[in-house]
Amino acid sequence: MDPGPARVLVVEDEPKMSALLADYLRAAGHEPECITDGRQVLAAWTARRHDLVLLDLMLPGVDGLTLCTELRKLGSVPILMLTARADEADRLLGLEIGADDYITKNPFSPREVMARVKAALRRSRAMNGALQDPGAAALQIDAEAWSASWRGHPMDLTPIEFRLLRALASHPGRVYSRMQLLDALHGDGRDVTERAVDSHIKNLRRKLDQAGAGAERIASVYGIGYRYEM
Repeated sequence: MDPGPARVLVVEDEPKMSALLADYLRAAGHEPECITDGRQVLAAWTARRHDLVLLDLMLPGVDGLTLCTELRKLGSVPILMLTARADEADRLLGLEIGADDYITKNPFSPREVMARVKAALRRSRAMNGALQDPGAAALQIDAEAWSASWRGHPMDLTPIEFRLLRALASHPGRVYSRMQLLDALHGDGRDVTERAVDSHIKNLRRKLDQAGAGAERIASVYGIGYRYEM
């Protein structure tokens, strides 16, 4: 499903990279705005409320990680981080402070970036539609009753499975590391290891599939963790 055109804030200090991204975004029907200095980002986004932000990690003025943290405080705009640093620790840090995706520049594929932009916009707009029309949300979670259902079909979840589902579904499309999911388990997670999270996710997928949601509703992100797909 095509999410349609969007206003995209491109924060990139390399002129050739910025121009290339802008060209591809226009060709895809989007409206890009390019900024090279990190100090201009928050004012630009606050003024125009872009639908998505492509954010370089290394920027003059204010770095990308700081900007990601500040943007996340302002709203739920999808943030895709662009960087030449491919270290796993860097990816985890970016995702843990609120980035929705992490794209390395080396090697760099503009088509892959456009595919990620399209997927992020689709998730964001699907979530906003569900928030505007709660009755249309297929997944129903009742925190007080500790129950969950898919289109009226109840799922028999353990407390750990319920907490995992509630954490993942609270921000569809957001990637959660295993450590973040362990934190979400609170008291129920005292005997749960990072590796055991995988087993609980496996069982949760099976129960989602049995309820009609499909096991792929919870997607694996290689080397990082999991995300819930709308």
